[in-house]
Parts: sequence; C-alpha cells; structure tokens
Amino acid sequence: MATHDDDVIGKAYDARLMRRLVSYLRPYRGQVVLAIAAIIGHAGFELVPPFLTRLVIDRYIPAGDLSGLGTVAVLYLVTLVGSFALEFVQTWTMQMTGQRIMFDLRMQLYGHLQRLDVGFYDRNPVGRLMTRVTSDVDVLNDLFTSGVVSVFGDLFTLFGIMAVLIWMDWRLALVAFSVLPIIAFITQWFRRNVRESYRTVRHWVARINSFLQERITGMATVQLFRRERLDYQAFDAIDASHRDANQASIFYYAVFYPAIELVSALAAALILWTGGGWVVRDALTLGSLVAFLQYSQRFFRPISDMSEKFNVLQGAMASSERIFGLLDTPVVIASPANPSSADPSLERPGGPGAAGVGHIRFEHVTFAYVPGQPVLRDVSFEIRPGQRIGLVGATGSGKSTIVSLLLRFYDVQEGRITIDGVDIRDMDLRALRARFGLVLQDVHLFSGTIAGNVRLGQEAVDDAQVRAALAAVHADRFIDVLPAGTDTEVVERGATLSVGQKQLLSFARALAFDRPVLILDEATSSVDTETELLIRDALATLMRGRTTLAIAHRLSTIQDMDRILVMHRGEIREAGTHQELLALRGIYHRLYELQFAQRIA
Repeated sequence: MATHDDDVIGKAYDARLMRRLVSYLRPYRGQVVLAIAAIIGHAGFELVPPFLTRLVIDRYIPAGDLSGLGTVAVLYLVTLVGSFALEFVQTWTMQMTGQRIMFDLRMQLYGHLQRLDVGFYDRNPVGRLMTRVTSDVDVLNDLFTSGVVSVFGDLFTLFGIMAVLIWMDWRLALVAFSVLPIIAFITQWFRRNVRESYRTVRHWVARINSFLQERITGMATVQLFRRERLDYQAFDAIDASHRDANQASIFYYAVFYPAIELVSALAAALILWTGGGWVVRDALTLGSLVAFLQYSQRFFRPISDMSEKFNVLQGAMASSERIFGLLDTPVVIASPANPSSADPSLERPGGPGAAGVGHIRFEHVTFAYVPGQPVLRDVSFEIRPGQRIGLVGATGSGKSTIVSLLLRFYDVQEGRITIDGVDIRDMDLRALRARFGLVLQDVHLFSGTIAGNVRLGQEAVDDAQVRAALAAVHADRFIDVLPAGTDTEVVERGATLSVGQKQLLSFARALAFDRPVLILDEATSSVDTETELLIRDALATLMRGRTTLAIAHRLSTIQDMDRILVMHRGEIREAGTHQELLALRGIYHRLYELQFAQRIA
C-alpha cells in the first residue's frame, strides 16, 4: 500500500471499482429491489400533481364542476400520501442496507488487518489504517444510501418529465429544453472544480488525522520537552489549510446551486413569454402553461441532485480505491494449506534432544528487515524440551528479532526454525503461537478490567486461576488495595497503573495461560529491585517444566539458566553457563564487569 495513498484521488468513475462495490449489495438484493421500486413509484407520483393542476384549470374550473374539483383534490391528497409513503420506504430501506454494508465492510477490513504481518504495521501508520476503517467506510455509506440506487429515481423523474412535456406540447418542450446547453456547461465546470477541491480536502483530512494520532499518543513527550507552542503552531497551519480547502469547495457549491436556480428561472421566463403568447392566441391552454411551469421546476431538481451525487461518487471512488488497496494487501505470513503438526516423533533419527514438547532449533538463520542489511547472520542454536536458555547482548544485536522469528511475526530469508522437528512455516499459525507464553518489556494492556487483561477473553481461564496467577507474581499486593480488586477498570494503555504493575500483570497473564514454551523479553527491566526479588520465586515456578528463552540486560536474572547465548552484531559469539562464560573472559565477561561496576558505584 502506498505511503502517501491518501493523496491519490483516482478516477472520477472506475467501472472495476464500481462492480466490486456493487457486489456488497448482493446479500441484500431483496431490499435493493424494494428500494428501487419505491424510488420509481415515488418518481411516478411526482409527475401527477402538475397534470392534476392542468386538469382543474382547463376542465373543472371553467365548467364550474365542484364534484370534479373534489375528486381531483382527493387524488391530489392520495398522491401526496403515496409519495410520502414510498419515500419513507426508500429512505428506511437504503439507510438500513447501508448500515449493514458498512458493518460487513468494517468486519472484513478488521479481519484482514488481524491477518496481516507485523512488518505491514512497521510500514503503515496507525492513523492511516484507522481512517480506512472509519471515515473511508462512511464515505461508501453515502454512496449506497443516496447514490448508487437513488440515482434511478432522478433519472426516471428526468426522463419522465421530458416525455410528459413532449406529449403535452413538443414546441413548448423545445423552449424549456433550450437552456440545457447552459446547464451542461455549468455542471461540467462544477464537476471539474469540485473534484480538485475534494482531493485537496481529503489530503488535509489525512494530515490532520496523522498529526493528531502521533501527538496525542506522545503527549507526555510533548509536555516534557515543552513543545506545546510549536506543536500548536504546526497544527494551526495544517488546520488552516484544511479550512481554506473547505472554503474553496464551498465557493463552487455557492456558485453552482444559485446558477441552477437562475437557469431554472430563465427557463420559466421563456415558458411564460412563449407559452403566454400562445395562450393569448388560443394556441395553448392556460392549464398546460401552468403545468409546464410546475414541470420545469421539477425538471431541474434531479439535475442538481445528480451533480451533487457526482461528488458522492467521486468520494466513493477515492475511498474504495484505498479500502480495496488495503484488502488486496497480500497476507505474507499465513498458515499453509495443509499444516503439519509438531510431534516429537518427527525428530530426525539420531538427532539430539529427548522426546517432549518445545524442542526448538535455529538452523543457519539469516534475516534482514531491510534487504542487504542483515540483522541475524547464520544463527544456529538449539533449545531442548524443558531447557532454560538466556540470551544477552548489546542493543541491536538481534535478540528481540530471534523472538519475532520464533513466533513467526516475520519469515526467515535463509535457514529454518523448527519446533519438535517441524519447520514453523509448515505449522498452523494458531497452533504455533498457542505454544508460547510471552512476557514483553513493553506491556500492552487493553481497556477493560484487570481480570480481563489477564485472561484476554479466554473463558477457560476462570476467576480462581486469575487470582492464583496474580498471587504467584505478588500482583495481589497492589490489587487487594484497589476498591474493585480484579474488577478494577483499566483505562487505555493501562495509564493508571505503574510500569512495574503492568509488568506484573503480564507475568500473571503468562502464568494463567500455562503454555509449554515461555519467552521472557526484558521481562524484569521495568521492575524495581525489590519487586524483582519478589517475582524471582514466581519465575522459578513459571519456568519449571517449560522450555524457556529469556532475553535480559540484567545478567543477574539469567545467571541460573542452563545455558546462556551471547549475541554480537547478529551472530552468536559465545555460549555456555554463567561460570563458563566468565572463564572465557570475552564479551560476556566484559558485560558482567560493566554491570558489576555500576552496582558498586
């Protein structure tokens, strides 16, 4: 998906996109047919009142026929009631259908977003993706509710009035139609300019969304570095550009609608001047002249309506192009058509490792986020079932990348990763990730309750398990003093909890899910020393019987690991126990000395 695709407006009409949009109407074809029938019926009723007026003036008033006048009055009332009823049916049906289509489309977009790989989110800002699911879908709702179907009513009304005018008097009809070239010129001018103004408005809307999303998320940094005035000025410039673009579009609307009214008045004047002379010479009845005037007023209304629908169509084409661009983004990381299940019996004959769950191998793995700039270079190591492995190294050495590859957030470019003898690319993604309990340095909490953030929607994790997990990591110490306990509401991103408290909740989450493989990515870096001591015994319980991979900056947290891997510039340079690595007096020894010196200082 293009980085600046909000700036792309696309064609005013794209048949391919329209066919794809119309396909969303198919599940609701019954409602659409009903709406079209109501629209056509309503348009038909709109043709009746001027004809009844002609009938009254030419026939019943000259004859003094009060009975006939009463009949026409009843027919006129029936026409108005029928017109109201059909317009209600059309509006209700299409609005309900539009809401259902918006629901379907948003669910399709969200489902697709859940399947896209993490690398996709590295390349695309959150604000732009939110715009796709919200405002772009809203624009398509306007198309379905007041555009693609209701245009039938405008066309039927337009051609119906033309046919009636020609049937009543083709000469006066030509007089009324003589202003159509002026209408065509004004409409074309409006369409051309409003298309450009719409493009500009959409560009600045995208800029506002992106700016707000970034600044609101980083408001603490803005305030800390006293950037309020600078950011206010920057937003003022963007908002002013958006205002100016809207004002420019308002100009075209302010010209277009009065121009249509002026041309309509011109047509009425021509009809009065020409038709009035014919009435004086008895070449035309007065009723026909009055009916012509009423029909002419109705004639220009669908023309202005269709011009307005051009703007709706333009917006729909631009929004649909962006939406379908997102939906057509390929799912790079996906489950294979025929997934294999990891089974210890699939281990190669004579291969190392006892039978069990969680036998992990990295075999000559090379990976780069950016082509030509490898983050991992020919990495090979093995974690046997139940073994505890520590992973250390300087920032940027590739430690977290190993976790991302193991969970298959990205795919390796060279080599392979296996679990219990099966390449993870051959496994079902849900089955693969269901093996891991993960505790990250940057804990993400969702809006809801504390208990809800521990179980994450898994009803199999009952309240007793939630409380036991919280107690095991000593999170109950701060939860018990809260008024609602585990039912305490957690605001967005857990803003009311400290970093350490959120970290404890992530430990409880991993405990509650009880997965066979545990990954700790800088899990205690945000916890103070006292809290770290409290959860060490919980970690020992958590790791018992599980395959564990722990990434840490604090070497004190991994000294008891069965084996420690030392990474440097994307390669494993050293491996061994804590004492073995110290004896080598290499990279690990230098890291240990640096941290020991810091503690002494």
